[in-house]
Amino acid sequence: MTRARGFTQDDAHIFCTEEQVAKEVEGCLEMVRLVLDTLGINEFRVRVGLRDPGSDKYVGAKELWDKAEKSVKEAAKKLGVKTSEEPGEAAFYGPKIDFVVKDVIGREWQLGTVQVDYNLPERFGLTYTGADNAKHRPVMIHRAPFGSLERFTGVLIEHFRGAFPVWLAPEQARFLPVNEQMIAYAEKLAAEFKAAGLRVSVDVKGDKLGAQIRRGQLEKVPFLLVCGNREAEAGQVAVYRDWETDRKSTRLNSSHSAKSRMPSSA
Repeated sequence: MTRARGFTQDDAHIFCTEEQVAKEVEGCLEMVRLVLDTLGINEFRVRVGLRDPGSDKYVGAKELWDKAEKSVKEAAKKLGVKTSEEPGEAAFYGPKIDFVVKDVIGREWQLGTVQVDYNLPERFGLTYTGADNAKHRPVMIHRAPFGSLERFTGVLIEHFRGAFPVWLAPEQARFLPVNEQMIAYAEKLAAEFKAAGLRVSVDVKGDKLGAQIRRGQLEKVPFLLVCGNREAEAGQVAVYRDWETDRKSTRLNSSHSAKSRMPSSA
C-alpha cells in the first residue's frame, strides 16, 4: 500500500485573496495536525519545500515565488515544531509544507501537505472582482491532510502494528461462546451491538475457548467477550482484554474477576 502503482489523494484547492493566504495556510496546517494527533502519530518532522534557484523545472515569476515562500515559512514557524527548509523540494508551481512521518521501523513517508500556488491561477487566467470593483488574481492553496490515502493506510497499519484503537478497529469486539448451546446467546448480543452501530462478530468455529481467545489475540480484536452459562443466566459477558498489558479479564456490570474461569491455556 505504500508503493501502489496508482493512488487516491484527498486533494482540495482553496482560492483566496492574497491577504487571506496566511490565515488559510494556518488553517490547513491545523487540519493536518488534527489528523496526526487524533491517530497518535507524533513521530514526524515538518519539511518546508522551497524552489531550487539553479533548476529550470519551476514555472512563474521570481516575485511570485518570493511571496509564496515567505507565506509558507511564516506559517511553518507558527506550528511550534522543528522544521527544515529544503531547496529543491517545492512543487513546480509553488513551495509547500510537508509532514514527513516515521513508521515503526524508522522509514520516512511524506503524508500530509499544504502548498501555496501563485502560478496556476496566473496560467489559467483566473480572476475575481474585489471590493474596489476591479479584477484581481486569486491565490490557490493545495491541501491534502492525508496525502495518498493508500500510503497513509499502510503507514497507519504499521504504526499500530495492526492493533488499532477500539474506535478505529475494523472488528471492535468478538463474542466467544464456550459451547454450541451459547451460540444463540452470543448471536443475540451481537445483534444488539450491531444495532448500536458497533462492529462485532461471533466465533462459531466450535473450538475450545483457549483456541478462540488465541485466534482473537492473533487477529488483534480489541475486546473478546466470553459467553458461558453463568454469563447467560446473568445477562452478562466476561471481557477478556489483553493487548500487550497484563492480560486482565473483567466481568461487565460486575466487580468480580472472570479470569479464574479462564482455562490455563488462555
